[in-house]
Amino acid sequence: MQIKKHIPNALTLGNLLAGSMAVISAINGDYETTGLLVMLGIFFDFLDGFVARILGVSGELGKQLDSLADMVTSGVVPGVVMFSLLQENALNTFNGAFEPVKAAAFSTGYLPHIGLLLTLAACYRLAKFNIDTRQSDSFIGMPTPAMSLFVISLPLIVDHSTNEFFINLIEHNYFLIGVTLVLSFLMNAEIPLFSLKFKDYQLKKNLLKYFFLVASLLLIVFLEFVAIPLIILLYVLLSLGSNLAKKSA
Repeated sequence: MQIKKHIPNALTLGNLLAGSMAVISAINGDYETTGLLVMLGIFFDFLDGFVARILGVSGELGKQLDSLADMVTSGVVPGVVMFSLLQENALNTFNGAFEPVKAAAFSTGYLPHIGLLLTLAACYRLAKFNIDTRQSDSFIGMPTPAMSLFVISLPLIVDHSTNEFFINLIEHNYFLIGVTLVLSFLMNAEIPLFSLKFKDYQLKKNLLKYFFLVASLLLIVFLEFVAIPLIILLYVLLSLGSNLAKKSA
């Protein structure tokens, strides 16, 4: 039995383990640990494909395992985090205030479940990705790891940022519901988005990717956690701009 063919699958299971632990952390309200575990899972997600290509052991089993692991790390976790944020905002809004019983029950009991749309949309996207032959060198719709990073950054901004504008946005449920709907749409929209995979490292052929990486690094240096959703937004906008440039060329 060749051990090397199981190495990428072991890395994929590392992604699943990190995601499963992140779910527990999110339920407990430990968003820092949740964020670290999600980033670890996404690192494993990148590494398993890279190692599989290096070792020449890519296969159907690995493809299916990868999607199942991503479903937890980049599907269940962001859904739970968004549910928790919506619930916390609702509780803070109505705590100590007079509110009719039915309205309060909706706000604190039912409304937060809207966040789970992210989990459903991620599941649908991952299922489509497995049968879509167009997404070998680029993406059609937002990748689930990008969505997950966007969502897990929100509570970190509230806890660690001093930017009142972004904090006030995140503490408003209308904003969070809007984010949930937009991200759910973007994951399954027929919008081509560039991939960060490099076939070569020539500046001319990869100018968009290099610009994105440098801009992302600068945003992180100057804005810290606030940079994460802005980087995801920049990724989408650059992709849209690239698409328009190709159509007009």
